[in-house]
Amino acid sequence: MSIEFSACACPTVGVEWELQLIDPLTLDLIDGILPLMEFFPATNYVKPEYIQSCVELTSCIAENSTEAVAHIQQTLANVLQRCNALEMAVCGAGTHPLCRRLALITPKPRYMQLEKRAGHLVHTQITFSTHVHVGMRSGDEAIHAMSNLIPALPALISLSANSPFWRGHETGHAAYRHRILAAAPNYGLPVAFQDWADFDNFYSISTKAGAIRHFSDIHWDIRPHPDFGTIEIRAMDAASDMRTLHALVAFARALVVCMSRSTREEVSRILPLELPAWIQKENCYRASHLGLDASFIYDKCGEQRPMRGQIETLIDFCEPVAREIGESRGLALVRQVLIEKPGYARQLDAYARSHSTREVVEDLGARLLGSAEYVPVAEKGL
Repeated sequence: MSIEFSACACPTVGVEWELQLIDPLTLDLIDGILPLMEFFPATNYVKPEYIQSCVELTSCIAENSTEAVAHIQQTLANVLQRCNALEMAVCGAGTHPLCRRLALITPKPRYMQLEKRAGHLVHTQITFSTHVHVGMRSGDEAIHAMSNLIPALPALISLSANSPFWRGHETGHAAYRHRILAAAPNYGLPVAFQDWADFDNFYSISTKAGAIRHFSDIHWDIRPHPDFGTIEIRAMDAASDMRTLHALVAFARALVVCMSRSTREEVSRILPLELPAWIQKENCYRASHLGLDASFIYDKCGEQRPMRGQIETLIDFCEPVAREIGESRGLALVRQVLIEKPGYARQLDAYARSHSTREVVEDLGARLLGSAEYVPVAEKGL
């Protein structure tokens, strides 16, 4: 079975932001997506996900991160208003700090089929993420960008890390979401394909073998999305506020565009492209474990450098392209986020104040509400 790639003329950007629906009294997750969706029957910008305690906010197809985040901000205001009417609250993080129960699956055909195939596993994967789509001119360009981006995954994981709690416990991991998803097939590191024909061959064999039914069954941290004509970055935890969301979207878009335009030789000056698979996996694990305090293995001999320094190198590499595509202010936000307390550290600080995961949820909710008036400043782009 062959698939066509629906090319985009320029590197547009789209965002999917998965937020948690919260019971304001217990502060636990609440299965509220079905009544919430009754308020949004005809929009493409508020969507259910496979668990009923999640609402996904989706941006328009935008020219840059500022436009995409501004659109999501408008949607967030409507969602917050409707949730208030339904006596629900909302917050953003990669996992919920205190929820101990299993997930209730949203009754849509694809999700019900997923439940049938995976069984109990789907009820345990209560996670929330930030996805960024960037338009590509061809399938070959998408595969080229994806292959170049693989060693940059630890930077995206550590910068966005925002899930240090699981089932009421402090996990010791900055992004425990990745440990939960590791239990399922087709998650984590992608394969570095040679070109679109190579990926198409993989897809044909995988569907014939029954390993997947559709490319949406591929849940790698980066994947091509042929229907949209994009590369989709899936490695990042759900952001807790609009400003952090803006920084993550700008960084992801600038990285994708840079990697799509750069040769392997150019990328190899800042990223190790030929690392063994076990080192690539170790780097991603370190990023999810220690976040910005992780060390990054950057050659086959085991030499290391601080993760923060690696991210700064990537930001510098992206700067010229960022100016061209309207992401300079977004990259400036990334630099600010890099020197501030990351999401996982803020959650741990909230817990330290009272040793209560309720305090963490309250802090997350307040942070989201406090950012609702964030104004992303526009700049000239494509």
